Amino acid sequence: MTPPFRVEHVGSFIRPQRLLDAVRSKKLSQDELRAVQDDAIREIVAFQESLGLPSITDGEFRRRSWSAGFIDAVEGFGLRDGTLTFRDESRVIGVASSPYAKAKLRRNRRIVADDYRFLKSVVKRGVPKVTIAAPDVMHYFLGPQAFDREAYGDRERYLEDLKRLYQEEIADLASEGCTYLQLDDTALPCNCDPHARQDVAARGEDADELTERYVRLFNECVSSRPRGMTVAIHLCRGNLKGAWMAEGGYEPIADALFNRLDAQVYCLEYDTARAGDFAPLRFVPAGKRVILGLVSTKTPVLEDKGFLKARIEAAARHAPLDRLGIGPQCGFSSVGGGNQSLTPDDTRRKLERVMEVAREVWG
Repeated sequence: MTPPFRVEHVGSFIRPQRLLDAVRSKKLSQDELRAVQDDAIREIVAFQESLGLPSITDGEFRRRSWSAGFIDAVEGFGLRDGTLTFRDESRVIGVASSPYAKAKLRRNRRIVADDYRFLKSVVKRGVPKVTIAAPDVMHYFLGPQAFDREAYGDRERYLEDLKRLYQEEIADLASEGCTYLQLDDTALPCNCDPHARQDVAARGEDADELTERYVRLFNECVSSRPRGMTVAIHLCRGNLKGAWMAEGGYEPIADALFNRLDAQVYCLEYDTARAGDFAPLRFVPAGKRVILGLVSTKTPVLEDKGFLKARIEAAARHAPLDRLGIGPQCGFSSVGGGNQSLTPDDTRRKLERVMEVAREVWG
C-alpha cells in the first residue's frame, strides 16, 4: 500500500445533513461541532474502506470549501473578484472571488496537520491522504492584485512568504507521519484557457513565464518533504456545483507540468472535451503516474464501463498504460453543499465503477 495507485479520488465527499446543520448552528460550541465532524469523518472513512479505495481522506469535512482550509488558517488574506467567471452549458453564473494578501501572511493555526492527525487515527485500511490548495492558487487569479503593495513590495516577496507557509505546514505534516500529500491546483489548468491567457497578458504578465514560476514555487514548497512522502497534484478548471471557469487542453503547460514539477501523481480532468485530448500525455516520464479523471462528479449519470475502457485505451496511445490510472475528475463536494444533484448513492456507484474498471484493465 504505497502510492502511486491505479485508483484515486480527489478528496472531498458530500457532507451529511447533520454536519451541515451543525456548521450552520449558532448554538453549538466548538467542541460540540468538532464532535459532529469527528463522527462524520469516521463514517466517510469507513465508506471509503468498504469500497477498497487505496487512499483515504477525511472528505474535507472540516472545511467550508476545498481551498478554505488554507485561507481560514492563514492570517492576512482578504477576497477580491478576479476576471474569470464560473459558467455552465447555458449561462455565466458569476465572477470567481480569489484570496489576496492585504497584510503580511502568517499561520494562525496549523492548516491541515491537525486534520491529518485525526484522520490517521481512524484509518484502518488504506493510506491516509491529506489535501491542500496549491500555492499558485493564491496568485494566479488576481496577478498583480494578489497582494497589497504595503504588505509586499513585489511578487517575489509575496511568493517567498507563501513558500515559507507551505514549508512550515509540510514539516508539521511530516512530524505527524504523513506519507501522502495532494496539492489542488486550479491555476495551472486555467492557464491553458486562451481567454484566460489573454487576461494575463492584459494585466501585464506572461502566461508561460507564470507556468514556469509556479512550477518552481511548487518545487520550493515541497523541497524539504521527507523521502517517504508522496506528492500528488490535482488539476481542475473549477467546479462550483457543476460550473467551471476555464477550458482548453494541457498542451501549453504539459512539458513543465510533467518534466519539471516535482510530483509523482497527477490527477487530471478528462471527463469532458473541455480538457482537450490525450496528446499532452506524451510528456509523461517513467516513474510518474497520471490518474485519468474520466468519471464525472458533476452529473449522477453513471459512466459506461466500455466507454471508460476505450478512453483509457486512447490515452495509452500517448503514454504507456503502466503510467496511467483512473479516478473521478474532481471531488464530490468542492463546496460544502455538494455538486449538482449527486447523492451518496451516486458517489458509491461511481467509485465502484472506477474500482471495477481498474481491476479489469490493470489487474
